Amino acid sequence: MKLWDKGFSTDKKIDHFTVGNDRELDLLLAKYDVIASKAHAKMLGKIGLLTSKETNDLVRELDNIAKTIEKGKFVIEDSFEDMHSKIEYVLTEKLGDTGKKIHTARSRNDQVLVAMHLYLKAELTEIKGEVKVLFDLLLNLADKYKSVLIPGYTHLQIAMPSSFGLWFSAYAESLVDDLYFVDAAFKVADQNPLGSAAGYGSSFPIDRDFTTAEMGFETMKYNVVAAQMGRGKVEKAAAFGMSNIAATLSKMAMDICLYMSQNFNFISFPDELTTGSSIMPHKKNPDVFELVRGKCNRLQAVPNQLILITNNLPSGYHRDLQLVKEVIVPAIQDLKACLEILTFSLREIRVNEAILEDPKYDYLFSVDTLNELVLSGVPFRDAYKKMGKEINEGTFSPKRDIKHTHKGSLGNLCLAEIRKKMEKIA
Repeated sequence: MKLWDKGFSTDKKIDHFTVGNDRELDLLLAKYDVIASKAHAKMLGKIGLLTSKETNDLVRELDNIAKTIEKGKFVIEDSFEDMHSKIEYVLTEKLGDTGKKIHTARSRNDQVLVAMHLYLKAELTEIKGEVKVLFDLLLNLADKYKSVLIPGYTHLQIAMPSSFGLWFSAYAESLVDDLYFVDAAFKVADQNPLGSAAGYGSSFPIDRDFTTAEMGFETMKYNVVAAQMGRGKVEKAAAFGMSNIAATLSKMAMDICLYMSQNFNFISFPDELTTGSSIMPHKKNPDVFELVRGKCNRLQAVPNQLILITNNLPSGYHRDLQLVKEVIVPAIQDLKACLEILTFSLREIRVNEAILEDPKYDYLFSVDTLNELVLSGVPFRDAYKKMGKEINEGTFSPKRDIKHTHKGSLGNLCLAEIRKKMEKIA
């Protein structure tokens, strides 16, 4: 069944090519098409295009379809083009002519638009929740290990003292920044496009204020052409928000891979969270974190994929836009999986608390030792030259009892302040 069926069939090759993997992806979106269809049916009843009985019958059967979806029993057979055609078929099978009326005053185009907006709102909210769980874990770890020092690096060279407190809370605060982008994407998605029909509105006296309130949108996309142009744009906004989270996770995964290596030996994990080698019995590989790194690097390419699909399209609907669904939906699933596995794994992290006992890290303290000279009255440039000479001559003696007191330093992590920033957004 096709919503555009006029009584003749297309070539099977054309069907296969144009439908693509819509049926599979629509299983995740069907819930939202039902929500939008219920709002649409109620609106049609409100403006007199459906009777009260027809409205109630449609809402009841849509609720039944929603239950089938929730139980995982909703199926889109090959005979149907997509979720829209299957849902309309079920309604018509159950209600006869009443089911055929559900498509009045709308197009499959704005069905897809509104379902995607609702889907993205729900998924971005869920992603924010998972980010908050990871954030809380990172801050707790920062507090737990705030006194354990580690080397800080610039250019991958030993630089200055850092701490696990700084390391964990740095990624926590970075996640706050990432959620600013997610919130921006949510705001784009929180606009009701239903009523744009095929992109130019409808001659029916539809009530878009009603459907906007019924579906819980903050506002509507007023201009119907602008609503149509939002297809691809809303997915791109979500992808930019997600790519920022992915960048943070990827960077942390890279740190973890380095810190787990024998050359660093800063952290470790239980055997059950690592993998082995087929020929080297001593190996404990960070496969989980390498995959997080790889998947999150791939996620950072998603905005560009969407740009390349949509970039030179004129206004109006084009079938190219179908392809954005198969980019954004798997990307969302990948990001959620990375957030979940990273949180799961970090709960089991083991920290080496004696890292800086190794004399190779003595030079970490050169800046703090130099600063002590400056505080005693020696001009900075003279103190710098004195320290450089001692290092070159091998007479440098580090001052290890360092004191960093300013906000955001290893002696003043401002964990409460960072938490307040997150509370304002999540």
